Amino acid sequence: MSESLNSGMSIIALHAGAWARLGARRAQLPHALLLSGQRGMGKFDLARRFAESLLCEQPLPSNEACGTCPACGWMAQGNHPDFRLLQPDALAEEEGEPVEAGKKKPSQQITIDQVRALDDFLHIGTHRHGARVILINPAEAMNRATANSLLKALEEPIASTLFLLVSNEPQRLLPTIRSRCQSMPIALPAPALATEWLRQSGVDEAERWLALAGGAPLLAVELGSSEERVLLDALIAEMARGVDLDPLSAAAAVDKVLKADKHPAPLKRLVEWSQKWLFDLTLASEKLPLRYFVTQAKLVQGLAASADAGKLLAFNRKALQYRAQCEQPLNSRLFLEEFFLSYAALFRMS
Repeated sequence: MSESLNSGMSIIALHAGAWARLGARRAQLPHALLLSGQRGMGKFDLARRFAESLLCEQPLPSNEACGTCPACGWMAQGNHPDFRLLQPDALAEEEGEPVEAGKKKPSQQITIDQVRALDDFLHIGTHRHGARVILINPAEAMNRATANSLLKALEEPIASTLFLLVSNEPQRLLPTIRSRCQSMPIALPAPALATEWLRQSGVDEAERWLALAGGAPLLAVELGSSEERVLLDALIAEMARGVDLDPLSAAAAVDKVLKADKHPAPLKRLVEWSQKWLFDLTLASEKLPLRYFVTQAKLVQGLAASADAGKLLAFNRKALQYRAQCEQPLNSRLFLEEFFLSYAALFRMS
């Protein structure tokens, strides 16, 4: 998923504190800056806006790009001579950007050729003697060879050049890459602010999707406006039955939804949702506040009251095995039958 969205409230307003910290770095830019944090918070949008502001010829007092100068025009058209975006071809295709012709399946990785293509770009003068920005998103999409190729550029900083890395999983980056970047973690926005941002983005049930997204607003938009809603609703409709669940009927119903889903890895996503449901069931069984399904708290609490606590803990562990299994080729219908049979066994008969 691209962390990009047009909204009534700007990404800068959503992350005002982070934007202020970025602005404070303008006077003395590092040669590499790593923005990291939970997926779906808008880190890429924030990084892109920062790149635009650095390249802008007439930045506003708020450190935002003016949007009217020639440099802003080039950025809007995607052809600024001092800006490069490195991202997987698959992500570029998802965003509707042109990808290299002749590729049967767009790469999920940032390739070594993309990094090598920076050689000429880095060793010619900048346009109008301004800044030069290379935005890499997500940085963990680089394999070891690609990262080592980038490392050479990071080890020999070039004046007025900023490598801007965005990462959902900074721990996956090579330690040598992380050590050459100034790290800037991006925190989740305040729930009230994120909820208002979602409402202005036209998302129904903003509180529900924000909780399901773990507080990440752009992920909440994705969940609330895509086929994910269909998949999740089908799963929860069955799991909410508790003691009344018919495992074989549930497997048939959910399998039908899986086969109609056009997004990648639907079975894996389904298991991940079930893990969140089980996590909340476990919290409810201990009389603790829910984390994800907060708008269905009464339902979850009622189910938890009729579930066997020991079996619930064991099934949480078993769900880890299910997640590993679903990444392998298998018969989804048989998998779901076993899953729902195990889930139904959690509940005591009254």
